[in-house]
Amino acid sequence: MIDAERLRDYFTSLQTRLVTAAEAIEGSDGRRFRVDRWQKDAGAPLSGSGCTCIIEGGRVFERGGIAFSKVSGAALPASATAKRPELAGRAFAAMGVSLVLHPENPFCPTAHMNVRALLATQGDAEPVWWFGGGMDLTPYYPFVEDVRHFHRACRDALQPFGEDCHARYKKWCDEYFFLKHRNEPRGVGGIFFDDLCEGGFERCFALTRAVGDAFPVAYLPLVDKRQATPYGERERDFQAYRRGRYVEFNLVWDRGTLFGLQSGGRTESILMSLPPVVKWRYDWQPEPGSAEALLYDVLPPRDWL
Repeated sequence: MIDAERLRDYFTSLQTRLVTAAEAIEGSDGRRFRVDRWQKDAGAPLSGSGCTCIIEGGRVFERGGIAFSKVSGAALPASATAKRPELAGRAFAAMGVSLVLHPENPFCPTAHMNVRALLATQGDAEPVWWFGGGMDLTPYYPFVEDVRHFHRACRDALQPFGEDCHARYKKWCDEYFFLKHRNEPRGVGGIFFDDLCEGGFERCFALTRAVGDAFPVAYLPLVDKRQATPYGERERDFQAYRRGRYVEFNLVWDRGTLFGLQSGGRTESILMSLPPVVKWRYDWQPEPGSAEALLYDVLPPRDWL
């Protein structure tokens, strides 16, 4: 059975540590995260509480959100039961931390991380619990050494849990963060897992903690290294165009976004992942051999290690 108190202690501690680490990148002259604590009353389709930490217009991060939530509802939404129809109609409780960071500098990649636990119950039936989460990287002007660093940190986090663990979760990430309507990856991948219950609660919780704890090591050094790289309007324009793909994925395909909206969650917190400046163009293609074309060369999944 899920130990809710231990989960809450870990998730709230992780959120605090992530905010502190991101603010360290912002520096003493940068912005601090705004702390927005919220609560949904019992009796609503979704009840619970959370804390959404938001930064906008920072020295480094143009927009970012690091959120903790603990919610429950009378019936799992369709997004949560699409692959497990036997759980349809069950009451649920969910808890976790979600993060998206959009740096202003186009040479700094966007990153996403999420770790979560869910419990489904129905009368006297045996409760069903599982963990999910992962992290992925979305560059605009990619540096191969940065992508390799990110994937190496993902591998190292999962190494204690089996030799094939990283390969399976990397493949899952490549397949999940994919825009089917464009036949195109969202970024250069990372790791992703869901419906994790194999090996018992302690193993699954430990694996989830390993992923959450690895994120600052995997991502923040890349931002620190690239955030002073000079850029101009051309680079910002391409960044805004590629951010359009990020929006498309989150609003069309992302199960976390759909779960939140379908279950009556808090819209502001659910949509904190969206970037502040985005552009779309009709049938645009990068000039062959250009710096922008390089991104399309590195997007196809591969073994970065």
